Amino acid sequence: MTDTSGPRGKLVAIVGATASGKTGAAIEIARHVPAEVVSADSRQVRREMRIGTAAPAAEELAAVPHHLVWTITPDAPWSLAEFLACARTAIEGAWARGRLPLLVGGTGQYVWALLEGWQVPEVPANPELRAQLEALAGEPGGPEALRARLEAIDPASAVRIAPQNLRRIIRAIEIVETTDGPVRPLERRAPDFDWHVIGLEWPRDELHRRADARAAAMYEAGLIEETRRLLERYGPQLPALTTIGYAEAVRVIRGEWTVAQALERTCIETHRLIRMQGAWFASGDPRIEWVPGAHLDAAVAAVGRFLEAGPPAGV
Repeated sequence: MTDTSGPRGKLVAIVGATASGKTGAAIEIARHVPAEVVSADSRQVRREMRIGTAAPAAEELAAVPHHLVWTITPDAPWSLAEFLACARTAIEGAWARGRLPLLVGGTGQYVWALLEGWQVPEVPANPELRAQLEALAGEPGGPEALRARLEAIDPASAVRIAPQNLRRIIRAIEIVETTDGPVRPLERRAPDFDWHVIGLEWPRDELHRRADARAAAMYEAGLIEETRRLLERYGPQLPALTTIGYAEAVRVIRGEWTVAQALERTCIETHRLIRMQGAWFASGDPRIEWVPGAHLDAAVAAVGRFLEAGPPAGV
C-alpha cells in the first residue's frame, strides 16, 4: 500500500448528492485502507442534531475515526474559514498517523474550497450582527433590504453574490462591517497535496427514492422530538431550525402541519437540494471520477488506483 504520510500526502474526497451513501462508501474504503474521515457537511458539524442531519451512527463513528462531526453547539458561529482551518488540522493529523484522509460530504463549497485552495478571509463571526441580519432575512422584503445594504457598502460583492444566496450576502455584510473594508475577491492557491475526487452516481429516480426513505426514517427515529428539544433549549430563532427537516418539523410542533404534510414537504425540499448539489458535483466535471453508488467495490478500486499512482508531473 502507498504511504500516505508526510507533508505531500494524498487525500481522497467522496462526494455526491444527499442520500447517495457517502458515509457507507467511506467505511467500506477504510476496511481496505487505513483511513480517517474528515466531514465536509455543514450541518453534521453541530451537536444535538443527529437525526435531522443523518449524521453517522455511533457504530459508524466507532468503525472509522471521524473529524468535524458533532463538534460545535447548534448555536455556535461557524464559517467557511473555520471549516478550512479545522479540516486542514485533521488532515495533517491523519497523515502524521499514516492514514489516508477521506473528505466526505455533500457541501460542495466546503469540498472545493479545500481542494482548490480558496483563500478565505479569516474574519471572526459577529453573532449579534448576524442574528440581526438573519432576523431581517425572514421579514417581508428582508432579502431585498439585505441586498440593498450590501450594494451600498460593497457593490462588487453584491455583483458577485447571487441574490438568492442570503447566507453569503449576510456573511459579506458581516465581513465589511467588521473590517471596515470590502470583501476581497476570492484567491486560489494550489494545495500542497495530491487529491482525487470520487463521486457516487445513482439514477435520479433511485436517488429520490433513497432520499424519501431516509426522510421517512428520520421522522420515525424521532425528528419531531429532537426538534422540540432544540426549540426549547435554543429558541425559534436558531438558524439551524430553518434547514431541511427541522423547518418542517417546527411546523408540526406549532400545529400548522401534520407529520404527513411535513414529511411530504421534506421530500420535496430534499429533491430540490439534490438538484442544487448537482451544480457543485456535475456529472461532466472532469475532476470527478464517478462510480456506481450501488457498487462500493468500484469506489474501493478507484482509491487503490489513486494510491498506486505517482505524483502528478512536476511535483
